[in-house]
Amino acid sequence: MMKEKLNRTLSGKVTSNKTDKTVTVLVDRRVKHSLYGKIISRSKKYHAHDESNTSQIGDVVLIEECRPISKTKSWRIVKVLSQTVLS
Repeated sequence: MMKEKLNRTLSGKVTSNKTDKTVTVLVDRRVKHSLYGKIISRSKKYHAHDESNTSQIGDVVLIEECRPISKTKSWRIVKVLSQTVLS
């Protein structure tokens, strides 16, 4: 029997969707400083694969780790958690 590998999932906000089938997702996390104990905000940007080009800037999306699709892209969008309202 093959064991299915559990992929890491992260949620973040789409900051760019200018490239074809790719979005840039900003993931914020809050960590405790090792010495002083203060809660600090850390952020990192990930390039995620968006096959249908549906994500817009400001959407909150769930991304999961996958095989490398390109040099910088090894995450894919699983679903859009909340969409921005365009006015």
